[in-house]
Amino acid sequence: MRAGSNVSELPPAAAAVRGMGLRRSRGLLALAGVIAALPLVLVNNYFYEVAILVALNAIVCVGLNLLIGYAGQISLGHAGFFALGGYGSAILSGSHGWPSALSLPVSVAAVGVLAFLVGRPTLRLKGHYLAMATLGLGVIVSIVLATEDRITGGPDGMAVPPLALAGLALQGERLWYWVVGGALLAVVWLALNLIDSPAGRALRALHGSETAAQTLGIDAARHKLRVFVISALFAAAAGALTAHYAGFITPAKASFMHSVELVIMVVFGGMASVFGAVVGAAVLTTLPQLLTVLKDYEMMVFGAVLIATMVFFPQGIVPTLARWMARWRA
Repeated sequence: MRAGSNVSELPPAAAAVRGMGLRRSRGLLALAGVIAALPLVLVNNYFYEVAILVALNAIVCVGLNLLIGYAGQISLGHAGFFALGGYGSAILSGSHGWPSALSLPVSVAAVGVLAFLVGRPTLRLKGHYLAMATLGLGVIVSIVLATEDRITGGPDGMAVPPLALAGLALQGERLWYWVVGGALLAVVWLALNLIDSPAGRALRALHGSETAAQTLGIDAARHKLRVFVISALFAAAAGALTAHYAGFITPAKASFMHSVELVIMVVFGGMASVFGAVVGAAVLTTLPQLLTVLKDYEMMVFGAVLIATMVFFPQGIVPTLARWMARWRA
Protein backbone atom coordinates (compact mmCIF):
# COMPACT_ATOMS: atom_id res chain seq x y z
CA MET A 1 0.00 0.00 0.00
CA ARG A 2 1.34 3.43 -0.88
CA ALA A 3 2.32 5.82 1.87
CA GLY A 4 -0.34 8.44 2.49
CA SER A 5 -3.17 6.27 1.16
CA ASN A 6 -6.58 7.29 2.46
CA VAL A 7 -9.28 5.25 4.16
CA SER A 8 -11.08 4.50 0.87
CA GLU A 9 -7.99 2.61 -0.44
CA LEU A 10 -7.93 0.25 2.55
CA PRO A 11 -9.74 -3.10 2.65
CA PRO A 12 -13.32 -2.69 3.92
CA ALA A 13 -12.66 -4.16 7.38
CA ALA A 14 -9.48 -2.15 7.91
CA ALA A 15 -11.18 1.00 6.64
CA ALA A 16 -14.03 0.52 9.09
CA VAL A 17 -11.64 0.06 12.03
CA ARG A 18 -9.56 3.07 11.01
CA GLY A 19 -12.67 5.20 10.52
CA MET A 20 -13.93 4.21 13.96
CA GLY A 21 -10.57 5.12 15.47
CA LEU A 22 -10.64 8.52 13.79
CA ARG A 23 -14.15 9.22 15.07
CA ARG A 24 -13.12 8.29 18.61
CA SER A 25 -10.04 10.51 18.40
CA ARG A 26 -12.19 13.40 17.21
CA GLY A 27 -14.64 12.70 20.02
CA LEU A 28 -11.85 12.80 22.61
CA LEU A 29 -10.54 16.08 21.18
CA ALA A 30 -14.07 17.50 21.17
CA LEU A 31 -14.51 16.54 24.83
CA ALA A 32 -11.18 18.19 25.68
CA GLY A 33 -12.30 21.31 23.80
CA VAL A 34 -15.58 21.45 25.73
CA ILE A 35 -13.77 21.08 29.06
CA ALA A 36 -11.30 23.82 28.08
CA ALA A 37 -13.98 26.23 26.80
CA LEU A 38 -16.66 25.66 29.44
CA PRO A 39 -15.15 28.07 32.04
CA LEU A 40 -15.97 30.89 29.62
CA VAL A 41 -19.67 30.45 30.42
CA LEU A 42 -19.40 29.37 34.08
CA VAL A 43 -20.16 32.70 35.70
CA ASN A 44 -20.03 31.71 39.38
CA ASN A 45 -19.11 28.92 41.80
CA TYR A 46 -22.56 27.32 41.58
CA PHE A 47 -22.10 26.62 37.86
CA TYR A 48 -18.62 25.30 38.55
CA GLU A 49 -20.06 22.97 41.20
CA VAL A 50 -22.63 21.57 38.74
CA ALA A 51 -19.88 21.04 36.15
CA ILE A 52 -17.76 19.20 38.73
CA LEU A 53 -20.67 16.94 39.65
CA VAL A 54 -21.23 16.21 35.96
CA ALA A 55 -17.61 15.12 35.53
CA LEU A 56 -17.66 12.95 38.66
CA ASN A 57 -20.89 11.21 37.61
CA ALA A 58 -19.51 10.79 34.10
CA ILE A 59 -16.43 8.97 35.45
CA VAL A 60 -18.68 6.41 37.17
CA CYS A 61 -20.94 6.09 34.13
CA VAL A 62 -18.05 5.44 31.74
CA GLY A 63 -16.97 2.47 33.86
CA LEU A 64 -20.55 1.28 34.35
CA ASN A 65 -21.14 1.51 30.60
CA LEU A 66 -18.19 -0.83 30.00
CA LEU A 67 -19.92 -3.35 32.24
CA ILE A 68 -23.51 -2.92 31.03
CA GLY A 69 -23.14 -1.69 27.47
CA TYR A 70 -20.15 -3.75 26.30
CA ALA A 71 -20.04 -6.79 28.61
CA GLY A 72 -23.84 -7.02 28.96
CA GLN A 73 -23.67 -7.41 32.77
CA ILE A 74 -26.17 -5.42 34.83
CA SER A 75 -25.14 -3.91 38.17
CA LEU A 76 -27.54 -2.31 40.65
CA GLY A 77 -24.96 -1.89 43.40
CA HIS A 78 -22.33 0.36 41.89
CA ALA A 79 -23.15 3.12 44.35
CA GLY A 80 -21.66 0.81 46.98
CA PHE A 81 -18.26 0.92 45.26
CA PHE A 82 -18.64 4.69 44.89
CA ALA A 83 -19.29 5.11 48.62
CA LEU A 84 -16.55 2.68 49.67
CA GLY A 85 -14.00 4.66 47.67
CA GLY A 86 -15.05 7.84 49.43
CA TYR A 87 -15.27 6.35 52.93
CA GLY A 88 -12.00 4.46 52.53
CA SER A 89 -10.05 7.60 51.72
CA ALA A 90 -11.93 9.58 54.39
CA ILE A 91 -11.15 7.04 57.14
CA LEU A 92 -7.49 6.63 56.20
CA SER A 93 -6.81 10.36 55.88
CA GLY A 94 -9.15 11.59 58.63
CA SER A 95 -9.04 8.92 61.34
CA HIS A 96 -5.56 7.50 60.73
CA GLY A 97 -3.70 10.58 59.53
CA TRP A 98 -2.61 9.26 56.14
CA PRO A 99 -1.71 11.82 53.46
CA SER A 100 -4.77 12.18 51.25
CA ALA A 101 -2.61 11.72 48.14
CA LEU A 102 -1.82 8.22 49.47
CA SER A 103 -5.18 7.36 51.05
CA LEU A 104 -7.06 7.93 47.79
CA PRO A 105 -5.17 5.41 45.60
CA VAL A 106 -4.98 2.88 48.45
CA SER A 107 -8.75 3.14 48.95
CA VAL A 108 -9.41 2.71 45.23
CA ALA A 109 -7.08 -0.31 45.09
CA ALA A 110 -8.82 -1.88 48.11
CA VAL A 111 -12.20 -1.48 46.39
CA GLY A 112 -10.71 -3.16 43.31
CA VAL A 113 -9.64 -6.14 45.44
CA LEU A 114 -13.12 -6.32 46.97
CA ALA A 115 -14.70 -6.20 43.51
CA PHE A 116 -12.43 -9.06 42.41
CA LEU A 117 -13.39 -11.20 45.42
CA VAL A 118 -17.09 -10.44 45.06
CA GLY A 119 -17.13 -10.68 41.28
CA ARG A 120 -15.73 -14.21 41.02
CA PRO A 121 -18.86 -15.91 42.41
CA THR A 122 -21.36 -13.18 41.48
CA LEU A 123 -20.60 -12.99 37.77
CA ARG A 124 -21.45 -16.65 37.35
CA LEU A 125 -25.07 -15.49 37.57
CA LYS A 126 -26.99 -14.08 34.62
CA GLY A 127 -29.93 -11.78 33.94
CA HIS A 128 -32.14 -10.78 36.85
CA TYR A 129 -30.21 -13.13 39.18
CA LEU A 130 -27.09 -11.03 38.63
CA ALA A 131 -29.11 -7.83 39.12
CA MET A 132 -30.43 -9.12 42.46
CA ALA A 133 -26.95 -10.16 43.60
CA THR A 134 -25.45 -6.74 42.85
CA LEU A 135 -28.46 -5.08 44.48
CA GLY A 136 -27.82 -7.13 47.60
CA LEU A 137 -24.18 -6.05 47.60
CA GLY A 138 -25.19 -2.38 47.48
CA VAL A 139 -27.71 -2.84 50.30
CA ILE A 140 -25.10 -4.56 52.49
CA VAL A 141 -22.60 -1.74 51.95
CA SER A 142 -25.25 0.90 52.75
CA ILE A 143 -26.29 -0.87 55.97
CA VAL A 144 -22.70 -1.34 57.15
CA LEU A 145 -21.84 2.31 56.54
CA ALA A 146 -24.94 3.45 58.41
CA THR A 147 -24.52 1.16 61.45
CA GLU A 148 -20.76 1.19 62.06
CA ASP A 149 -20.92 4.67 63.57
CA ARG A 150 -17.61 4.36 65.43
CA ILE A 151 -15.80 4.07 62.11
CA THR A 152 -18.03 5.81 59.57
CA GLY A 153 -19.92 8.31 61.71
CA GLY A 154 -23.17 6.45 61.20
CA PRO A 155 -26.16 7.96 59.36
CA ASP A 156 -24.83 11.48 59.99
CA GLY A 157 -21.71 10.78 57.94
CA MET A 158 -18.19 12.02 58.56
CA ALA A 159 -15.94 14.91 57.65
CA VAL A 160 -13.29 14.38 54.99
CA PRO A 161 -9.93 16.21 54.92
CA PRO A 162 -9.10 18.18 51.76
CA LEU A 163 -7.14 16.48 49.02
CA ALA A 164 -3.51 17.60 48.93
CA LEU A 165 -1.18 17.06 45.98
CA ALA A 166 2.54 17.85 46.29
CA GLY A 167 1.80 19.60 49.59
CA LEU A 168 -0.85 21.85 48.00
CA ALA A 169 -4.40 21.47 49.30
CA LEU A 170 -7.00 21.59 46.54
CA GLN A 171 -9.37 24.38 47.49
CA GLY A 172 -12.01 26.14 45.46
CA GLU A 173 -14.34 25.14 42.67
CA ARG A 174 -12.16 26.47 39.85
CA LEU A 175 -9.15 24.36 40.79
CA TRP A 176 -11.31 21.30 41.37
CA TYR A 177 -12.91 21.78 37.96
CA TRP A 178 -9.58 21.26 36.21
CA VAL A 179 -8.70 18.26 38.42
CA VAL A 180 -11.92 16.37 37.72
CA GLY A 181 -11.90 17.50 34.08
CA GLY A 182 -8.46 15.97 33.63
CA ALA A 183 -9.59 12.82 35.46
CA LEU A 184 -12.59 12.49 33.13
CA LEU A 185 -10.40 12.82 30.05
CA ALA A 186 -8.05 10.15 31.39
CA VAL A 187 -10.94 7.77 32.12
CA VAL A 188 -12.48 8.27 28.66
CA TRP A 189 -9.08 7.71 27.01
CA LEU A 190 -8.57 4.50 29.01
CA ALA A 191 -12.06 3.26 28.13
CA LEU A 192 -11.58 3.95 24.41
CA ASN A 193 -8.27 2.11 24.43
CA LEU A 194 -9.84 -0.85 26.21
CA ILE A 195 -12.66 -1.01 23.66
CA ASP A 196 -10.18 -0.94 20.75
CA SER A 197 -8.09 -3.74 22.30
CA PRO A 198 -8.60 -7.51 21.86
CA ALA A 199 -10.20 -7.53 25.32
CA GLY A 200 -12.76 -4.98 24.10
CA ARG A 201 -13.61 -7.09 21.08
CA ALA A 202 -14.04 -10.08 23.39
CA LEU A 203 -16.46 -8.07 25.51
CA ARG A 204 -18.56 -7.19 22.48
CA ALA A 205 -18.59 -10.86 21.48
CA LEU A 206 -19.79 -11.82 24.96
CA HIS A 207 -22.53 -9.24 24.77
CA GLY A 208 -23.70 -10.60 21.43
CA SER A 209 -23.68 -14.27 22.44
CA GLU A 210 -21.75 -15.68 25.38
CA THR A 211 -22.15 -19.24 24.10
CA ALA A 212 -20.78 -18.36 20.66
CA ALA A 213 -17.90 -16.40 22.21
CA GLN A 214 -16.93 -19.36 24.40
CA THR A 215 -17.06 -21.61 21.35
CA LEU A 216 -14.44 -19.35 19.77
CA GLY A 217 -12.17 -19.81 22.79
CA ILE A 218 -12.98 -16.60 24.70
CA ASP A 219 -12.69 -16.98 28.47
CA ALA A 220 -16.02 -15.41 29.43
CA ALA A 221 -15.48 -15.52 33.20
CA ARG A 222 -12.08 -13.84 33.04
CA HIS A 223 -13.20 -11.01 30.74
CA LYS A 224 -16.37 -10.31 32.70
CA LEU A 225 -14.46 -10.25 35.99
CA ARG A 226 -11.84 -7.91 34.52
CA VAL A 227 -14.35 -5.34 33.31
CA PHE A 228 -16.28 -5.61 36.60
CA VAL A 229 -13.14 -4.71 38.53
CA ILE A 230 -12.32 -1.85 36.13
CA SER A 231 -15.79 -0.37 36.49
CA ALA A 232 -15.55 -0.66 40.29
CA LEU A 233 -12.18 1.12 40.23
CA PHE A 234 -13.66 3.99 38.22
CA ALA A 235 -16.58 4.26 40.66
CA ALA A 236 -14.29 4.18 43.70
CA ALA A 237 -12.02 6.87 42.25
CA ALA A 238 -15.02 9.12 41.57
CA GLY A 239 -16.34 8.46 45.08
CA ALA A 240 -13.01 9.35 46.70
CA LEU A 241 -12.74 12.56 44.65
CA THR A 242 -16.34 13.45 45.54
CA ALA A 243 -15.69 12.96 49.25
CA HIS A 244 -12.57 15.15 49.27
CA TYR A 245 -14.25 17.80 47.13
CA ALA A 246 -17.37 18.03 49.30
CA GLY A 247 -15.45 17.66 52.57
CA PHE A 248 -18.19 15.38 53.85
CA ILE A 249 -19.72 11.99 53.02
CA THR A 250 -22.84 10.12 54.18
CA PRO A 251 -24.18 6.57 53.63
CA ALA A 252 -26.68 8.03 51.13
CA LYS A 253 -23.91 7.75 48.54
CA ALA A 254 -24.35 3.95 48.72
CA SER A 255 -28.14 4.00 48.44
CA PHE A 256 -30.12 1.92 45.96
CA MET A 257 -31.55 5.07 44.37
CA HIS A 258 -28.04 6.34 43.65
CA SER A 259 -27.24 3.08 41.85
CA VAL A 260 -30.45 3.39 39.82
CA GLU A 261 -29.60 6.98 38.89
CA LEU A 262 -26.23 5.86 37.55
CA VAL A 263 -27.81 3.09 35.45
CA ILE A 264 -30.39 5.55 34.08
CA MET A 265 -27.61 7.91 33.03
CA VAL A 266 -25.91 5.10 31.09
CA VAL A 267 -29.13 4.02 29.36
CA PHE A 268 -30.19 7.62 28.68
CA GLY A 269 -26.91 8.55 26.98
CA GLY A 270 -26.63 5.27 25.10
CA MET A 271 -25.24 1.87 26.04
CA ALA A 272 -22.09 0.67 24.31
CA SER A 273 -21.10 4.32 23.81
CA VAL A 274 -18.39 5.91 25.94
CA PHE A 275 -19.41 9.41 24.92
CA GLY A 276 -23.03 8.43 25.44
CA ALA A 277 -22.22 7.78 29.10
CA VAL A 278 -20.69 11.25 29.37
CA VAL A 279 -23.70 12.88 27.67
CA GLY A 280 -26.14 10.95 29.85
CA ALA A 281 -24.34 12.04 33.02
CA ALA A 282 -24.22 15.66 31.80
CA VAL A 283 -27.91 15.86 30.91
CA LEU A 284 -29.33 14.05 33.94
CA THR A 285 -27.05 15.88 36.39
CA THR A 286 -27.86 19.28 34.94
CA LEU A 287 -31.57 18.82 34.18
CA PRO A 288 -32.77 18.64 37.84
CA GLN A 289 -30.95 21.93 38.49
CA LEU A 290 -32.81 23.56 35.60
CA LEU A 291 -36.19 22.14 36.64
CA THR A 292 -36.09 23.54 40.19
CA VAL A 293 -38.00 26.60 38.93
CA LEU A 294 -41.03 24.33 38.35
CA LYS A 295 -41.22 23.50 42.07
CA ASP A 296 -44.08 20.99 42.57
CA TYR A 297 -43.98 19.89 38.92
CA GLU A 298 -40.23 19.22 38.82
CA MET A 299 -40.36 15.43 39.13
CA MET A 300 -43.31 15.13 36.77
CA VAL A 301 -41.51 17.03 34.01
CA PHE A 302 -38.30 15.10 34.70
CA GLY A 303 -40.16 11.81 34.26
CA ALA A 304 -41.79 13.07 31.07
CA VAL A 305 -38.39 13.96 29.64
CA LEU A 306 -37.09 10.44 30.39
CA ILE A 307 -40.11 8.81 28.75
CA ALA A 308 -39.91 11.04 25.66
CA THR A 309 -36.20 10.34 25.29
CA MET A 310 -36.69 6.58 25.41
CA VAL A 311 -39.54 6.82 22.86
CA PHE A 312 -37.73 8.99 20.32
CA PHE A 313 -34.15 7.87 21.17
CA PRO A 314 -34.70 4.16 21.88
CA GLN A 315 -30.98 3.29 21.97
CA GLY A 316 -29.97 6.41 23.88
CA ILE A 317 -29.12 9.90 22.75
CA VAL A 318 -25.67 9.45 21.21
CA PRO A 319 -26.19 6.15 19.28
CA THR A 320 -29.54 7.36 17.91
CA LEU A 321 -28.12 10.71 16.81
CA ALA A 322 -25.16 8.91 15.21
CA ARG A 323 -27.56 6.69 13.25
CA TRP A 324 -29.56 9.73 12.10
CA MET A 325 -26.37 11.46 10.97
CA ALA A 326 -25.28 8.35 9.04
CA ARG A 327 -28.64 8.18 7.26
CA TRP A 328 -28.51 11.90 6.46
CA ARG A 329 -25.03 11.56 4.95
CA ALA A 330 -26.10 8.51 2.95
